[in-house]
Amino acid sequence: MIWCSGWKLASAVSNAGGLGLIGAGSMTPEILREHIRKCKAATNKAFGVNIPLLFPYADEFIKIVIEEKIKVVFTSAGNPAKWTSFLKDNGIKVVHVVANVKFAKKCKEAGVDAIVAEGFEAGGHNGKEETTTMVLIPMVREVVSIPLIAAGGIGTGRGMLAAMALGAEGVQIGSRFVASEESSAHPNFKQKVIETKDGDTMLTFKRFVPVRLIKNKFFNDVENLEMQGASVEQLSELLGKGRACKGMFEGDVDEGELEIGQISGLIKEIKPAGKIVEEIMNEFQKAKEELLTDVTHI
Repeated sequence: MIWCSGWKLASAVSNAGGLGLIGAGSMTPEILREHIRKCKAATNKAFGVNIPLLFPYADEFIKIVIEEKIKVVFTSAGNPAKWTSFLKDNGIKVVHVVANVKFAKKCKEAGVDAIVAEGFEAGGHNGKEETTTMVLIPMVREVVSIPLIAAGGIGTGRGMLAAMALGAEGVQIGSRFVASEESSAHPNFKQKVIETKDGDTMLTFKRFVPVRLIKNKFFNDVENLEMQGASVEQLSELLGKGRACKGMFEGDVDEGELEIGQISGLIKEIKPAGKIVEEIMNEFQKAKEELLTDVTHI
């Protein structure tokens, strides 16, 4: 959710009854602190911060969330053992994002409070194993007993119910909130998301760092270079700096990197985040009641 989830979206989701997250991956330390303080002013509900551990400002982000007394931190893109104990010693609940069973076990050993298991349907950076959410959740459930949160390909109430049937206690939803009024994504990107159909996203940069993108000129350039047997260095040069910012934040839908999940094919309208939460929960309850009714008729 880099370039998409700042204080406006996080506070709106929390005010609607979810747990809003500020995506720190596209921020500097000063900007993160500003967003945290604005989020505090916009909601009296709990909210959290996502910190990619391999990003250059990760150490400073950790210091900031402690100073600002954030209660929940989602860590990703790195070793969960690095900061978990330190964060927990400072009264912070720690949730780590994984894409395979191996790292789910490492999370358990590191003492995290919960795990997000993210299938490769998800947008943005992804697991090299390409394990789907429907397979990953029960696999992770077999090896951990701590709370499990499903992610990847979930953007509806029915998807939420399915994830819980597979063994998750909750869900983490990203792509659906990119196309929200409060998202900091550029309007061009939001429009591209709601125009996306089945098959319009694909995992690329597989030899470098797997990432799911909307197919556009930049995506085609990457695919062509990979088909020519490009080296990691050549792919890195094409990626360059600021591609995600160019696409998702600045709105260049041709040359920018447009990270979004497969669920985008079901997103048809830009709505307020609170309305999205309400619709997901209503559909979840309705789907659960329908299943219970169907079972009694068998």
